[in-house]
Amino acid sequence: MLGLGLWTVVGTLPRLSRPSLAMRVAPYLRDVSPGARELLDRRSVDPLPVFGFLFAPLIDGMRRALSTLLGNPTQTARRLRQAGSPLGVDEFRSRQLAWGAGGAALGVLASLAVVRTQSIPVIAQVVMVVVFAAAGVVGRDYLLQRQARARLARMAEELPTVLEFLTLSLSAGEGILDAIRRVSRVSSGELSAELAGVIAAVNTGSPFGETLGALARDLELPAFTRFTEQLTGALDRGTPLVEVLRAQAQDSRDDAKRRMLELAGKKEVAMLVPLVFLILPVTIAFAIFPGIWVLQVGF
Repeated sequence: MLGLGLWTVVGTLPRLSRPSLAMRVAPYLRDVSPGARELLDRRSVDPLPVFGFLFAPLIDGMRRALSTLLGNPTQTARRLRQAGSPLGVDEFRSRQLAWGAGGAALGVLASLAVVRTQSIPVIAQVVMVVVFAAAGVVGRDYLLQRQARARLARMAEELPTVLEFLTLSLSAGEGILDAIRRVSRVSSGELSAELAGVIAAVNTGSPFGETLGALARDLELPAFTRFTEQLTGALDRGTPLVEVLRAQAQDSRDDAKRRMLELAGKKEVAMLVPLVFLILPVTIAFAIFPGIWVLQVGF
């Protein structure tokens, strides 16, 4: 351990850790040299290169085991895309391992605290640590799901406004690409950023319909998927886009009203919980207690 520690400290010194000539030249040759791409794609383990090199196989094995246990990496990748996270599936699994390790540490502390007050079997302590570790892994996945749902909800709220702006731009005589470029430039929001990515991909040579369809498949937002299908169909058939977008904007407004009514119904039921289980029992207790007290006293 002392040797590894000294090796790590010496390896981080500026004089010894400065990049070599190959590392300095490789970024300029990445497009034409496979060796440069291989050199730049090496695993980065900064700031502890020695420990990273030693424990990287163990971490990779644990990450593969976690992926095998949880399964369905495609769904995880889709949730990461919906949440707008820059992480890949492997990086997200690493985050889950870190959360699991943190949960295991909390489980150890909790078991030690329980042992100080009362004696419990060793198997119960192990189960407690495992439960805390599993809670950390599942909690990170649940947080990702909440982020994805929240981002999709924001996009659904932004879609009617974006469609109305597109309709206005098309009515003024602009093309569909110019209209989307204008909307993505003057507006802010999650959907506008995604549309800006579509325009950037089209500018690099990607077909507009395929790029927009790929975005709809990645997001899996029903309203946006309908908009994409209607738009690409109108472009193929030569249908006036203004009328199509106006109808899509009206449909999006109706969907927003329907979601608002559904949310209001759920909130109304939720508001009955404190009324029935908190306010009503307290009111009954205040109404009955004086009579019971009078009967006990005997007045």
